[in-house]
Amino acid sequence: MMKTLRMTAAALMLMMTAAAFGQSKVYMTKEITPESLVKIYKALGVEAQGRVAVKISTGEGGNTHYLKPTLIRNLVEEVNGTIVECCTAYGGSRQDPKKHRETIHEHGFDSIFAVDLMDEFGEIRIPIKDQKHLKYDIVGEHLANYDFMINLAHFKGHAMGGFGGVMKNASIGVASTNGKAYIHSAGKTTDPKLTWTPEYIAAGPTQDLFLESMAAAAQAVHNYFGGKVIYINVMNNMSVDCDCDGHPAKPELQDMGIVASLDPVAVDQACLDMVFNYQGKPGDDNKPLIERINRQHGTYITDYAEQIGFGSKKYELISIDK
Repeated sequence: MMKTLRMTAAALMLMMTAAAFGQSKVYMTKEITPESLVKIYKALGVEAQGRVAVKISTGEGGNTHYLKPTLIRNLVEEVNGTIVECCTAYGGSRQDPKKHRETIHEHGFDSIFAVDLMDEFGEIRIPIKDQKHLKYDIVGEHLANYDFMINLAHFKGHAMGGFGGVMKNASIGVASTNGKAYIHSAGKTTDPKLTWTPEYIAAGPTQDLFLESMAAAAQAVHNYFGGKVIYINVMNNMSVDCDCDGHPAKPELQDMGIVASLDPVAVDQACLDMVFNYQGKPGDDNKPLIERINRQHGTYITDYAEQIGFGSKKYELISIDK
């Protein structure tokens, strides 16, 4: 046990050293299979220990693009993990815990895994380093029950953030309903009913303030775990719309693979670079997703996250494929 703990500490130290020198290791596989998810997890060299939370999006009712239970099963079993989620702040099939449980069942998660709605019975405030907009991060109270987190995100577009990756999964995804309103409003309110009124939207924070708040909240979760977090983006079903949309647009870009790192900024930046640098063609078009990201100034989140010391946009991309 002591040997494994020393290896984990050493691996985390490598991450911090890489970030200090401005470059982080990012691993990639073009294969999107249950086996490749386990393979890329092991390539990171950090063993998930203790009570392991696997943070995913269970998907809005009607959505079919979320990461399927059959895809993630091997990884969750490998780490003896618990699927964790929080309720939404915009109505739909996941704001109410009862309806959220029904959606989780419809999507097949609870037939395979233990699923913990972390804010089902309450919320807690955790410290936040960057207090430019938020004074704390409001998360599901059950976050305190875990020692390690695997941030398993579905990389795709998002109507408000431009794109969703590991930083959105750590910020909006781990926040309680009130915490989501707090991030979306850049610290102005914790009332989700106010956040979505036309009057509030018209007078609310600028897009960049929202993105800055997301980066700060994601950093708060990372720090809460003492850096004991692994970040994985699965680049499949890359619609311009998020898994939180019950009627998402059909993906127009082909699946690209799985990307993982100990550095959240690097893994999101690597995925952005892959999308933006891709040579699209009819039937395999990256332009709609790029337009969605640019419309919301989505790339700014990695800029700001790097500014606050959350990680590095510079990375070394390492293929684990033969």
